[in-house]
Amino acid sequence: MRQNLLRQGADELSYEIRGIVKKAEQLQALGYTIHWENIGDPIQKNRKLPEWMKETIIELLRDDKTYGYSHSKGLIETRQFLAEKNNELKGTQIGVDDITFFNGLGDAIAKIYQFLTPSARVIGPSPAYSTHSSAEAAHANAHPVTYNLDPENSWYPDLDDLYMKVKYNTSIVGILVINPDNPTGMVYPRHILERIVAIAKEFDLFLIFDEIYQNIVYNNASTASMAEVIGDVPGISLKGISKEFPWPGSRCGWAEYYNRTSDSDFNKLCSTIDNAKMIEVSSTTLPQRAIPKVMSDPRYTEFLKETNEQIGQRSKYLTEMFADVEGIQFNLTNGAFYNTIIFKKNVLHKDQSMVIEDEKVKSLLDNWLADDMPFDKRFVYYLLAAKQVCVVPISAFASDLLGFRMTLLEADEQEQIETYKRIKDGLIEYLNS
Repeated sequence: MRQNLLRQGADELSYEIRGIVKKAEQLQALGYTIHWENIGDPIQKNRKLPEWMKETIIELLRDDKTYGYSHSKGLIETRQFLAEKNNELKGTQIGVDDITFFNGLGDAIAKIYQFLTPSARVIGPSPAYSTHSSAEAAHANAHPVTYNLDPENSWYPDLDDLYMKVKYNTSIVGILVINPDNPTGMVYPRHILERIVAIAKEFDLFLIFDEIYQNIVYNNASTASMAEVIGDVPGISLKGISKEFPWPGSRCGWAEYYNRTSDSDFNKLCSTIDNAKMIEVSSTTLPQRAIPKVMSDPRYTEFLKETNEQIGQRSKYLTEMFADVEGIQFNLTNGAFYNTIIFKKNVLHKDQSMVIEDEKVKSLLDNWLADDMPFDKRFVYYLLAAKQVCVVPISAFASDLLGFRMTLLEADEQEQIETYKRIKDGLIEYLNS
């Protein structure tokens, strides 16, 4: 073309969580069954909405109001419900105008970073969730700016690392926290959140808390919401129903603005995000209408309790099953539904492999591999080809660590056992080859 079409930051819009699916589909075309561990889709992993929740949604489908536009910021009655629910925590208060709905949090995340000036950076955790890190890096035309999560310390953030990076990088205007964390499954203790808020206050930053997994906490872990710790610091909390109900196909999430008017620049950012949403007219009406009905149902609390107990049991099972595998390290997961397994230093090299008897699969794998790819990505491709398990390399999460993320979602116990066994067998075979 007569001019470049793409800016430099477009190269950062990679999404290995979805990208690896193309390779798995090549195996499916050869007749293989894939064990999907690449994405947090509860429905794909045999999780079902309870019948009472389905009936609630069905009743809404019978109401003609469901088929119209919602308010541009979202249904007023739903925003009022969520504001009141938040304010019951007795923390920082919000009103109906402090909430805006989006078609999934991916939509919200894209808009938040899109309108920041390229020189304004938001520092986020590493390993990083790709939707955040890719969008932040793309807006800045640079690699993402990150602070370290420490696998030697339960995946808690290295607060000294965060503090020094914020102090000496004046381009940083915001701090991202994902709580509970994706991809590590770590739950931030309250005192760590309070320290992060204090750093933001000291350096006049705003905060983004991705709290999509806020009610998926187990194994007696505890944390706090943004509302409970943010005080008078400006911040945006991101929430949704895709993981919790679970209804990922609803594409329904929302942003809550805290202390919006305390800073004029932050207030302009919030207004710009809202204006961008208004240009699209509105977000999907059906899931917005379902939120107050489902969340206020007395059965919902018990449903969340049962869900957390089940995921907690799977996290303990994973810990027991992989405890004797040499060459890896991981922590017990306490939130969300992932576990990140890290390879110990120097256990990976370019000559490792797994046995693959099918020549067609060998040919595919040869095309996937590259001499310069990270060693964990090489392992992931071998695991897919040899064991038909689809996981995601941690090097794809803006991290210098080598490992992979797997889920704790499989509701079919036999499928869970089979998948974990294939991963374990693959690890042992590969590391001993």
